[in-house]
Amino acid sequence: MSQFISIFDMLKIGVGPSSSHTLGPWRAAEAWVQKIKENKKFDLIDKIKVDLYGSLSLTGKGHATDLAILLGLSEADPEYVPIEDVFIIVDRINTQKEILFKGGKTVVFPENSIRFNRDFLPFHSNGMTFRGFSKGEEISTQTYFSIGGGFIVQENDNLESAIEINKKNFPFPVNKATQLEEYCEKNNLMISDIVFKNELELRDAKEIDFELNRIWETMLECMYIGCHTEGKLPGGLNVKRRAYDTHLKLIKDTTYTNPKEWITSIRSTEVKFREILKWVSCFALSVNEVNASLGRVVTAPTNGSAGVIPAVLMYYLVIENHDADFEHVKKFLLTAGEIGSIFKKNATISAAMGGCQAEIGVSSAMAAAALTELLGGTAAQCLVAAEIAMEHHLGLTCDPIGGLVQIPCIERNAMGAIKAINAAEMALETDPKDVKVPLDKVIDTMWETAKDMNKNYKETSEGGLAVTVRMVDC
Repeated sequence: MSQFISIFDMLKIGVGPSSSHTLGPWRAAEAWVQKIKENKKFDLIDKIKVDLYGSLSLTGKGHATDLAILLGLSEADPEYVPIEDVFIIVDRINTQKEILFKGGKTVVFPENSIRFNRDFLPFHSNGMTFRGFSKGEEISTQTYFSIGGGFIVQENDNLESAIEINKKNFPFPVNKATQLEEYCEKNNLMISDIVFKNELELRDAKEIDFELNRIWETMLECMYIGCHTEGKLPGGLNVKRRAYDTHLKLIKDTTYTNPKEWITSIRSTEVKFREILKWVSCFALSVNEVNASLGRVVTAPTNGSAGVIPAVLMYYLVIENHDADFEHVKKFLLTAGEIGSIFKKNATISAAMGGCQAEIGVSSAMAAAALTELLGGTAAQCLVAAEIAMEHHLGLTCDPIGGLVQIPCIERNAMGAIKAINAAEMALETDPKDVKVPLDKVIDTMWETAKDMNKNYKETSEGGLAVTVRMVDC
């Protein structure tokens, strides 16, 4: 039975800076609150303790894991909560030392209620345990694991909902890239067609289009905000936002009043090679500067790699095809999502498990395949593009300075986007029959590399740049 992962699992709307360290813990806190309500323990609980383990503990402060826990316990939805309310909710908890739940119930929550434990739990490096007490007695203990991309699991999950979905009669069940290619060739379909037909088993066409458009609108808004916000990023590194200055030089004296008019304005600017490089980098930087500021982004497939896919899609819209419309956006997102799901099924999309190759590498592969389809490539060439993009990210470590999703994370999104475009161009000039390394093999290699990688380079900030460049140096 093939595992089915929806495009809406791979591309999630949430709040930065990390899908595994922010969105995952946020969702876990929400899940625990829901569980104690279902178990009729919610009204009894008068004290809460939360333990963070492994990577969540080591880089939790820099990734706002503690803030995410507060927001999840408060039952705020990361997809819809107004960004300005995020800081209001956190400030109120820190000031009043209590959690305010929906319905008005409050529970005392002093500063030491979240504990950072350097120990790693055996099941996964991103573990967290929620404990609920009543009159001094512990009446609820639940441990969750954030496995990347905003996905959460419990060690003994029977995954009933996932099993139920996977029992559905999907017309094109996909586990491997070779299967996907065979479906496309046999049925004379592109990757986006295959994905859309599978998604129709869960939603109607109107809902799919609505949600895909909402994802794209969020990406576009994120780029727009990032390109129009100056200053320094929070966290203590004093990193200056670069998208604002770059955008100012590139956009020149064109006029616009909203993101859609902005696209038209960009299309009227110079398109020399250097300007194209700068635009693509600007788009990617803008997204991840918003992400680093706890802004709203789309995990693609993670928050730390959220800038690659929108940057490459924007490149297509403003450079390659000025007549592009939602149908092109739709095809791009569908194809990208499917490539990401194959990586998740056969390897990982978590930097805590596989280093940055699992985030920037995967996002670059997703974008490369999607761009190749829009540029007229065959399904086989799309897979070649994904393979090229990942092959040249193999071994990339995750070593954020100060545990912040800033250095080197933000720049890596720009580099991943450029590599994706280059990979697409190379694939378009390639006969897939001549390819020596198929996508499935490079995914296997990535997973073996991940398992061999020292834990210091897996989002722990205990190796690489995180050690050689200290916070005090910044």
